[in-house]
Amino acid sequence: MTTSTKWCPANDINTLVISKSSIEDEIESQAAILRANDSTLESPLTDGDGFPRADIDVWAVRHARVKIICLRNDLSSLMDKIARALERVHASQSTGAAADGETPPPPLPFAKVDAVAPHSPAQAAVSCHLTNHQPIIIIPPKGLRPGDLVIKFGPLTAGNVSGSLQPIVEQVERNKNVLISN
Repeated sequence: MTTSTKWCPANDINTLVISKSSIEDEIESQAAILRANDSTLESPLTDGDGFPRADIDVWAVRHARVKIICLRNDLSSLMDKIARALERVHASQSTGAAADGETPPPPLPFAKVDAVAPHSPAQAAVSCHLTNHQPIIIIPPKGLRPGDLVIKFGPLTAGNVSGSLQPIVEQVERNKNVLISN
């Protein structure tokens, strides 16, 4: 597998983000199998005497564990690709590559989502950022997820949020129970 060193257009970034969502959905599907069997990635598959546990589907749990591990590796690789694509976008912005009539590169992210509270507005959020009528990054209809990159939050962008996320806190406080739009 070779990696291109050319700038990654917005559609390619969208494709990567959609792939990321698909992998996360599959991880959740496999995790549901573990939960249904009252198991985790580390719980024992044998009883105290060394026999396979009779209270779980050992094959399904082993298969789900392997699948989750593989999918996590795939997700990590995909996140690296997304980061490299965004770095190329940043590099093209720095060199002014868009000045000669090319489509301007997408905006830079200024925050990364660490956690999302269950049943929160962030978990239900749907957003699509557009530049020159081209979709840049689409946050899947399942809302924000850990690892998502924030490129715009109301009026906030990487250009007006530097070093501190306090402006996001203030934006949320000013807009309690109000829809924050682009």
